[in-house]
Amino acid sequence: MFNVSFPGFGWEFTVSPVAFSIGGLTVRWYGLIIAIGLCLAVAYGCKVAKRFDITADKLLNCVIVGTITGIIGARLYYVLFSWDMYKDDLMGIFRINEGGLAIYGGIIGALIGGLIVAKITKMNIAGLLDVAALGFLIGQGIGRWGNFFNQEAYGTATDLPWRMVSEGTNMVGVHPCFLYESIWCLLGFVLLHFFSKSKFRKYYGQVGLIYLVWYGFERMFVEGLRTDSLYTPILGLRVSQVLSFVLFGAGIIALIILAYKKKSNIKAIAEENKAKEKVTNG
Repeated sequence: MFNVSFPGFGWEFTVSPVAFSIGGLTVRWYGLIIAIGLCLAVAYGCKVAKRFDITADKLLNCVIVGTITGIIGARLYYVLFSWDMYKDDLMGIFRINEGGLAIYGGIIGALIGGLIVAKITKMNIAGLLDVAALGFLIGQGIGRWGNFFNQEAYGTATDLPWRMVSEGTNMVGVHPCFLYESIWCLLGFVLLHFFSKSKFRKYYGQVGLIYLVWYGFERMFVEGLRTDSLYTPILGLRVSQVLSFVLFGAGIIALIILAYKKKSNIKAIAEENKAKEKVTNG
């Protein structure tokens, strides 16, 4: 149980990591909220699948496999960059109920599983990445509230009006990093939802690339505030911050290259039509 307050706004809450218990089964808010986010993401994906040249049935196949590989990926990512915690207790790797999941590992794992299914079933892979990007934004935006109930994924001390204080933060006002990411992801979902229906979307995969830029940009900064980051074993850099920078840069480069190719193709077609028109008129 945590007594959480936002002193700058005069807000106070009492929260518990446990949602409810039935017999010997304990259901935690973290898992429940992630499940809700996943369900909403899947429901939305099925509704817009046709817009991206995908059938809902095939999308669900990707989701089922991607959920399994996503959990595996989230755990492996965390264990890999927290190896000192597990090198003398290998069975601890399988005690997932004790915590230790990394969102980037989950995204990577989910994509790998989903793309394998997409390849086997001959789906529009670029379109699938677009739907996945929109789904990730829903899932991340909602799922981050699980961190609130666990009082984790917060940042360094601050005096800002929206600082958060609880027993989980040792009664120190800190950056509510979970809130920053939740707002950013949900805002990104709204913007990309309308973008995906607009004339500005020119090709399959464009939404997915914008997601990389959007999420990578935010995570570069917010990860720098967090106190529970995973670090690279050699240079001592924050793993998620480095990966965010790479994804952000790769996304921008890909968008620029594809925009240039699109412009070149349009120009080439226009010149070809002009040449045909001259021949016809001549």
